[in-house]
Amino acid sequence: MIVRPESLGLHPRQPKAIHNALTVLEEVARCGAGVTARQISDNLTLARATAYRLLNVLVEDEYLVRTPDLSGFALGRRVVEFARLVTPTVSLPPEAVRVIMERLRGGIRGGIHLVRYENDCVRIIDGDPDFPPSDQAHHSGSMPASAMGRLLLFERDRCRATPARGSRDEWGGPEALAEIAELGYARQSDGMRVGYTCIAVPIRDSAGLLIGGLCGSAPHSRIQQPVDLVALLHGGALELTPLLA
Repeated sequence: MIVRPESLGLHPRQPKAIHNALTVLEEVARCGAGVTARQISDNLTLARATAYRLLNVLVEDEYLVRTPDLSGFALGRRVVEFARLVTPTVSLPPEAVRVIMERLRGGIRGGIHLVRYENDCVRIIDGDPDFPPSDQAHHSGSMPASAMGRLLLFERDRCRATPARGSRDEWGGPEALAEIAELGYARQSDGMRVGYTCIAVPIRDSAGLLIGGLCGSAPHSRIQQPVDLVALLHGGALELTPLLA
């Protein structure tokens, strides 16, 4: 059965207006705070009058706010509330884990992050506040560009009887897998941040399954010889294993 807009109490033109309003919201989120009405109109090829009308409605309903100088727009209170509803609350790691992480961070001029692998995804559970990880580091599409993501890709391939077609080529070919198998850790340079190298050592449970990773990142010049950093990360991973398994 076809459900017509009229049966929902909507004017025939309202669904298009709703779609345009959502598209405007997405464009503000994509461009960031300060994007102007003219930029939104041009980017979306919306008539200038339509863009202004939608922006005014979204501001009135608090989905958007005007920037202090009134020249642009930013996401508003109601969008933030929606985000909180759909984003799970991240619990702090146990005190014993935080103590170990603070000590490890004192031994490197760079960042150290603790990640957990759950449901085939990367979850940062203790990111270094002084050297925060990239927002894209744990996204599925960015996995080949980070050492923490490469560990998971390696584990996927290792556990498959037959690797998925293209799974190796998309992030460096068999050589990348062989390197992780030989070294016992993953590494990547310039993937998330130009001029930086990241190294990730695995944390495994008693059955040998990958459950977490301890990742260090620093400018190339500070870890040209990664032996000390790798030793620091491996030692930390051994301490953290019983707390995470």
